[in-house]
Amino acid sequence: MAFESIFKADLFSGQTVIVTGGGSGIGRCTAHELAALGATVVLVGRKPEKLQAVAAEIAEDRGRAHWKSCDIRDEEAVKTLVSELIREHGPIHGLVNNAGGQYPSPLASINQKGFETVLRTNLVGGFLMAREVFNQSMSKHGGSIVNMLADMWGGMPGMGHSGAARSGMDNFTKTAAFEWGYAGVRVNAVAPGWIASSGMDTYEGAFKAVIPTLREHVPLKRIGTEPEVSAAIVFLLSPAAAFISGSTLRIDGAASLGNRAWPLHKATRSESFNGFHRAYMPDVLKDKE
Repeated sequence: MAFESIFKADLFSGQTVIVTGGGSGIGRCTAHELAALGATVVLVGRKPEKLQAVAAEIAEDRGRAHWKSCDIRDEEAVKTLVSELIREHGPIHGLVNNAGGQYPSPLASINQKGFETVLRTNLVGGFLMAREVFNQSMSKHGGSIVNMLADMWGGMPGMGHSGAARSGMDNFTKTAAFEWGYAGVRVNAVAPGWIASSGMDTYEGAFKAVIPTLREHVPLKRIGTEPEVSAAIVFLLSPAAAFISGSTLRIDGAASLGNRAWPLHKATRSESFNGFHRAYMPDVLKDKE
């Protein structure tokens, strides 16, 4: 089987695209789709074994993937990483700033270290990757960057550290798009809502118990799929989005809209897109569809 992308098979032929956090979840799915469309994908993350596993999957599907272990929160490590990738693969055409992570906690219980760690992972690391890819490659050759946000438009109760970081990334996206446009560099972002991804299985306790009920708060009455996010990322990287920059695309089934005064009706129809042949159903959602 192969990735059933809606885009033409050679869309990214001859291009090198970095996907951070490519060892699992949305990053893994996006890397598969880009490779299926002809890109040479470079998977970046902290855990070599996960990156190796995804690279092997892509090779098995006859795509091209390489991997590099790097802590993107480390400025010098990021500088070295980007330099090595340019030396090995030439110009960087695309960057998917997908790496991130957080944990559930009310604001009153988050200490300084925890708050700063989440900001460094979800905001500072993405800034460092984008800055180095721009300075070392895209400022000379152009390119496209897609940053990862989340549904934080109404605040992010229970994950205020992540909400602060994602909000900062939204503003960084706009600023970078404006400052770097002269070089032919486009910078956009995606903001997924509740997506059926392996990350859901990292939560425990009360938050885990809530996950199967989340679909009831989505107007489309379902959880999103990884390839629905991947397709949006691929579009923003593609020539079809050549005049789109500084934008954030929400992928949340309209869950971030409306208010409690307007009741949601029972679902009548909502079909998901499931083009990823190696999609992973989180354990927390199994037998609950």
